[in-house]
Amino acid sequence: MFLTAPPWLLDEVRRAKTGGRADQVKQTGELLARLEVPTVCENARCPNRNECFSQRTATFLILGEICTRHCAFCAVTKGRPLEPPRADEPPRLVQAIKELGLQHVVITSVTRDDLPDGGARYYAQVVRTIRENCPRVKVELLVPDFCGSLLALTSVLDIQPDILAHNLETVPRLYFKVRRGADYRRSLGLLTKAKKISPRIITKSGLMLGLGEEAGEVEKALQDLREAGCDMLTLGQYLAPSLRHVRVARYVPPDEFVLWRFKAQALGFKSVAAGPLIRSSYKASAFFRRLQ
Repeated sequence: MFLTAPPWLLDEVRRAKTGGRADQVKQTGELLARLEVPTVCENARCPNRNECFSQRTATFLILGEICTRHCAFCAVTKGRPLEPPRADEPPRLVQAIKELGLQHVVITSVTRDDLPDGGARYYAQVVRTIRENCPRVKVELLVPDFCGSLLALTSVLDIQPDILAHNLETVPRLYFKVRRGADYRRSLGLLTKAKKISPRIITKSGLMLGLGEEAGEVEKALQDLREAGCDMLTLGQYLAPSLRHVRVARYVPPDEFVLWRFKAQALGFKSVAAGPLIRSSYKASAFFRRLQ
Protein backbone atom coordinates (compact mmCIF):
# COMPACT_ATOMS: atom_id res chain seq x y z
CA MET A 1 0.00 0.00 0.00
CA PHE A 2 1.34 3.39 -1.01
CA LEU A 3 0.98 6.34 1.36
CA THR A 4 -0.53 9.50 -0.04
CA ALA A 5 1.64 12.55 0.50
CA PRO A 6 0.00 15.16 2.74
CA PRO A 7 -1.18 18.41 1.10
CA TRP A 8 1.44 20.54 2.90
CA LEU A 9 4.24 18.41 1.45
CA LEU A 10 2.76 18.48 -2.04
CA ASP A 11 2.62 22.26 -1.75
CA GLU A 12 6.31 22.38 -0.73
CA VAL A 13 7.35 20.16 -3.63
CA ARG A 14 5.26 22.23 -6.02
CA ARG A 15 6.84 25.47 -4.76
CA ALA A 16 10.33 23.97 -5.10
CA LYS A 17 9.71 22.78 -8.65
CA THR A 18 8.14 26.03 -9.81
CA GLY A 19 10.34 28.33 -7.76
CA GLY A 20 12.91 30.63 -9.27
CA ARG A 21 13.16 32.20 -12.67
CA ALA A 22 12.24 29.82 -15.48
CA ASP A 23 14.64 31.56 -17.88
CA GLN A 24 17.56 31.09 -15.47
CA VAL A 25 16.66 27.43 -14.90
CA LYS A 26 16.71 26.94 -18.66
CA GLN A 27 20.04 28.74 -19.08
CA THR A 28 21.71 26.67 -16.37
CA GLY A 29 20.38 23.44 -17.82
CA GLU A 30 21.54 24.39 -21.32
CA LEU A 31 24.99 25.38 -20.05
CA LEU A 32 25.48 22.04 -18.28
CA ALA A 33 24.20 20.14 -21.33
CA ARG A 34 26.55 22.05 -23.64
CA LEU A 35 29.54 21.23 -21.42
CA GLU A 36 28.32 17.64 -20.95
CA VAL A 37 28.47 17.98 -17.17
CA PRO A 38 26.03 15.61 -15.42
CA THR A 39 24.44 16.59 -12.13
CA VAL A 40 22.94 14.58 -9.30
CA CYS A 41 20.14 17.17 -9.39
CA GLU A 42 18.87 15.65 -12.61
CA ASN A 43 20.06 12.06 -12.29
CA ALA A 44 18.57 11.64 -8.80
CA ARG A 45 15.42 13.65 -9.65
CA CYS A 46 15.97 16.11 -6.82
CA PRO A 47 12.85 18.18 -6.01
CA ASN A 48 15.08 21.25 -5.49
CA ARG A 49 16.55 21.16 -8.99
CA ASN A 50 14.76 24.23 -10.33
CA GLU A 51 15.44 26.27 -7.22
CA CYS A 52 19.16 25.51 -7.40
CA PHE A 53 19.38 25.94 -11.18
CA SER A 54 17.67 29.32 -10.89
CA GLN A 55 20.49 30.34 -8.54
CA ARG A 56 23.09 29.07 -11.03
CA THR A 57 24.26 26.22 -8.84
CA ALA A 58 24.24 22.43 -9.09
CA THR A 59 25.85 19.33 -7.59
CA PHE A 60 28.18 17.80 -10.14
CA LEU A 61 28.22 14.05 -10.76
CA ILE A 62 31.56 12.50 -11.75
CA LEU A 63 32.81 9.00 -12.64
CA GLY A 64 30.03 8.53 -15.20
CA GLU A 65 26.29 8.13 -14.74
CA ILE A 66 25.98 4.39 -14.02
CA CYS A 67 26.23 3.20 -10.41
CA THR A 68 27.41 -0.30 -9.50
CA ARG A 69 25.33 -0.36 -6.31
CA HIS A 70 21.62 -1.09 -6.26
CA CYS A 71 20.31 1.12 -3.48
CA ALA A 72 16.52 0.93 -3.37
CA PHE A 73 16.02 4.64 -2.66
CA CYS A 74 18.08 6.17 -5.46
CA ALA A 75 17.01 7.11 -8.99
CA VAL A 76 20.53 7.14 -10.47
CA THR A 77 20.94 4.53 -13.23
CA LYS A 78 22.29 1.22 -11.96
CA GLY A 79 24.30 -1.35 -13.83
CA ARG A 80 27.79 -2.18 -15.02
CA PRO A 81 29.74 0.78 -16.42
CA LEU A 82 31.31 -0.06 -19.75
CA GLU A 83 33.61 2.93 -20.01
CA PRO A 84 36.37 4.32 -17.75
CA PRO A 85 35.98 7.88 -16.43
CA ARG A 86 36.39 10.47 -19.18
CA ALA A 87 39.78 12.16 -19.20
CA ASP A 88 38.28 15.48 -20.34
CA GLU A 89 35.80 15.69 -17.46
CA PRO A 90 37.94 17.78 -15.04
CA PRO A 91 38.47 20.68 -17.49
CA ARG A 92 34.78 20.62 -18.42
CA LEU A 93 33.91 20.87 -14.72
CA VAL A 94 36.26 23.84 -14.37
CA GLN A 95 34.58 25.54 -17.31
CA ALA A 96 31.15 24.99 -15.72
CA ILE A 97 32.40 26.42 -12.42
CA LYS A 98 33.71 29.52 -14.19
CA GLU A 99 30.62 30.08 -16.34
CA LEU A 100 28.26 29.60 -13.40
CA GLY A 101 30.40 31.86 -11.23
CA LEU A 102 30.53 29.36 -8.38
CA GLN A 103 32.48 30.09 -5.20
CA HIS A 104 31.51 26.80 -3.54
CA VAL A 105 31.30 23.61 -5.58
CA VAL A 106 29.79 20.29 -4.49
CA ILE A 107 31.02 17.19 -6.30
CA THR A 108 29.67 13.69 -5.86
CA SER A 109 29.79 10.50 -7.89
CA VAL A 110 28.18 7.23 -8.64
CA THR A 111 29.72 4.31 -6.75
CA ARG A 112 32.31 2.57 -8.94
CA ASP A 113 33.06 -0.79 -7.33
CA ASP A 114 34.47 -1.85 -10.70
CA LEU A 115 37.47 0.46 -10.28
CA PRO A 116 40.42 -0.75 -8.14
CA ASP A 117 40.27 2.30 -5.84
CA GLY A 118 36.59 3.11 -6.29
CA GLY A 119 37.52 6.23 -8.23
CA ALA A 120 39.48 7.89 -5.39
CA ARG A 121 42.40 8.93 -7.59
CA TYR A 122 39.96 10.42 -10.06
CA TYR A 123 38.42 12.50 -7.28
CA ALA A 124 41.92 13.73 -6.50
CA GLN A 125 42.54 14.60 -10.15
CA VAL A 126 39.29 16.57 -10.35
CA VAL A 127 40.07 18.58 -7.21
CA ARG A 128 43.65 19.30 -8.32
CA THR A 129 42.34 20.64 -11.63
CA ILE A 130 39.88 22.88 -9.80
CA ARG A 131 42.56 24.13 -7.39
CA GLU A 132 44.89 24.97 -10.28
CA ASN A 133 42.26 26.90 -12.23
CA CYS A 134 39.89 28.21 -9.54
CA PRO A 135 42.04 28.55 -6.40
CA ARG A 136 39.49 30.55 -4.42
CA VAL A 137 36.64 28.08 -4.89
CA LYS A 138 35.65 26.02 -1.84
CA VAL A 139 35.41 22.31 -2.65
CA GLU A 140 32.93 19.96 -0.99
CA LEU A 141 33.14 16.27 -1.84
CA LEU A 142 30.30 13.82 -1.23
CA VAL A 143 32.12 10.52 -1.60
CA PRO A 144 31.13 6.83 -1.73
CA ASP A 145 32.51 4.37 0.82
CA PHE A 146 35.38 3.15 -1.43
CA CYS A 147 34.60 -0.36 -0.09
CA GLY A 148 36.31 0.63 3.14
CA SER A 149 39.74 1.17 1.56
CA LEU A 150 41.95 3.30 3.80
CA LEU A 151 44.35 3.90 0.90
CA ALA A 152 41.55 5.27 -1.27
CA LEU A 153 40.28 7.53 1.51
CA THR A 154 43.78 8.82 2.20
CA SER A 155 44.32 9.72 -1.45
CA VAL A 156 41.19 11.89 -1.31
CA LEU A 157 42.11 13.50 2.01
CA ASP A 158 45.60 14.30 0.70
CA ILE A 159 44.12 16.88 -1.67
CA GLN A 160 42.50 18.67 1.30
CA PRO A 161 38.88 19.28 0.28
CA ASP A 162 37.18 21.95 2.39
CA ILE A 163 34.40 19.51 3.30
CA LEU A 164 34.36 15.72 3.07
CA ALA A 165 30.83 14.33 3.15
CA HIS A 166 29.56 10.77 3.24
CA ASN A 167 25.91 9.99 3.97
CA LEU A 168 24.75 7.26 6.32
CA GLU A 169 21.33 7.66 4.64
CA THR A 170 19.43 5.51 7.16
CA VAL A 171 19.65 3.48 10.38
CA PRO A 172 21.49 0.11 10.54
CA ARG A 173 18.32 -2.04 10.65
CA LEU A 174 17.16 -0.72 7.27
CA TYR A 175 20.45 -1.06 5.38
CA PHE A 176 19.61 -4.40 3.77
CA LYS A 177 16.30 -2.99 2.56
CA VAL A 178 17.48 0.47 1.53
CA ARG A 179 21.25 0.33 0.91
CA ARG A 180 21.97 -3.21 -0.19
CA GLY A 181 25.70 -3.54 -0.84
CA ALA A 182 26.58 -0.84 1.69
CA ASP A 183 27.43 -1.29 5.37
CA TYR A 184 26.53 1.06 8.22
CA ARG A 185 29.74 0.44 10.17
CA ARG A 186 31.86 0.85 7.07
CA SER A 187 30.25 4.20 6.30
CA LEU A 188 30.61 5.34 9.89
CA GLY A 189 34.21 4.15 9.83
CA LEU A 190 34.98 6.31 6.79
CA LEU A 191 33.93 9.44 8.68
CA THR A 192 35.82 8.35 11.81
CA LYS A 193 39.02 7.67 9.86
CA ALA A 194 38.72 10.90 7.89
CA LYS A 195 38.62 12.93 11.10
CA LYS A 196 41.55 11.06 12.61
CA ILE A 197 43.69 11.42 9.49
CA SER A 198 42.77 15.05 8.76
CA PRO A 199 41.32 16.68 11.90
CA ARG A 200 41.01 20.08 10.22
CA ILE A 201 38.78 18.84 7.39
CA ILE A 202 35.10 19.46 8.05
CA THR A 203 33.08 16.24 7.82
CA LYS A 204 29.42 16.00 6.94
CA SER A 205 26.73 13.35 6.74
CA GLY A 206 23.01 13.00 6.13
CA LEU A 207 20.02 10.84 6.98
CA MET A 208 16.69 10.34 5.24
CA LEU A 209 13.62 10.05 7.46
CA GLY A 210 10.37 8.30 6.62
CA LEU A 211 11.79 4.90 5.67
CA GLY A 212 10.44 3.09 8.72
CA GLU A 213 13.09 4.08 11.24
CA GLU A 214 12.19 4.53 14.91
CA ALA A 215 13.07 7.61 16.96
CA GLY A 216 15.51 5.71 19.15
CA GLU A 217 17.33 4.43 16.07
CA VAL A 218 17.70 7.97 14.70
CA GLU A 219 19.04 9.21 18.03
CA LYS A 220 21.59 6.39 18.09
CA ALA A 221 22.71 7.20 14.53
CA LEU A 222 23.18 10.85 15.48
CA GLN A 223 25.21 9.82 18.53
CA ASP A 224 27.33 7.54 16.32
CA LEU A 225 28.02 10.41 13.95
CA ARG A 226 29.06 12.73 16.75
CA GLU A 227 31.38 10.07 18.17
CA ALA A 228 32.88 9.87 14.68
CA GLY A 229 33.58 13.61 14.89
CA CYS A 230 31.03 14.58 12.23
CA ASP A 231 30.63 18.36 12.08
CA MET A 232 27.68 18.93 9.74
CA LEU A 233 24.36 17.12 9.44
CA THR A 234 21.42 17.12 7.03
CA LEU A 235 18.04 15.51 7.72
CA GLY A 236 15.38 15.27 5.02
CA GLN A 237 12.21 13.42 4.08
CA TYR A 238 12.64 10.38 1.85
CA LEU A 239 10.59 10.72 -1.33
CA ALA A 240 10.32 7.67 -3.59
CA PRO A 241 11.54 8.59 -7.10
CA SER A 242 9.20 6.03 -8.70
CA LEU A 243 6.89 3.10 -7.94
CA ARG A 244 9.87 0.76 -8.38
CA HIS A 245 11.77 2.24 -5.45
CA VAL A 246 11.34 1.50 -1.74
CA ARG A 247 8.09 2.93 -0.48
CA VAL A 248 7.70 5.82 1.92
CA ALA A 249 6.76 4.43 5.34
CA ARG A 250 5.87 7.79 6.87
CA TYR A 251 5.74 11.48 6.07
CA VAL A 252 7.50 13.39 8.83
CA PRO A 253 5.78 16.68 9.78
CA PRO A 254 7.84 19.90 9.73
CA ASP A 255 7.66 20.42 13.50
CA GLU A 256 9.31 17.03 14.02
CA PHE A 257 12.23 18.13 11.84
CA VAL A 258 12.56 21.17 14.11
CA LEU A 259 12.83 18.86 17.12
CA TRP A 260 15.47 16.75 15.42
CA ARG A 261 17.44 19.90 14.62
CA PHE A 262 17.41 20.91 18.28
CA LYS A 263 18.43 17.41 19.37
CA ALA A 264 21.29 17.32 16.87
CA GLN A 265 22.53 20.74 17.98
CA ALA A 266 22.40 19.60 21.59
CA LEU A 267 24.59 16.63 20.66
CA GLY A 268 27.21 19.04 19.36
CA PHE A 269 26.81 19.20 15.58
CA LYS A 270 28.20 22.52 14.39
CA SER A 271 25.73 22.85 11.53
CA VAL A 272 22.32 21.18 11.15
CA ALA A 273 19.92 21.50 8.23
CA ALA A 274 16.62 19.70 8.79
CA GLY A 275 13.39 19.83 6.83
CA PRO A 276 11.21 17.84 4.43
CA LEU A 277 13.06 18.90 1.26
CA ILE A 278 16.55 19.21 2.74
CA ARG A 279 19.10 17.24 0.75
CA SER A 280 22.79 16.69 1.50
CA SER A 281 24.02 19.47 -0.79
CA TYR A 282 21.04 21.83 -0.46
CA LYS A 283 22.33 25.42 0.02
CA ALA A 284 25.72 23.90 0.87
CA SER A 285 27.55 27.19 0.41
CA ALA A 286 25.27 29.05 2.84
CA PHE A 287 25.56 26.41 5.55
CA PHE A 288 29.34 26.33 5.14
CA ARG A 289 29.56 30.11 5.55
CA ARG A 290 27.45 29.95 8.71
CA LEU A 291 29.73 27.27 10.09
CA GLN A 292 32.78 29.42 9.50
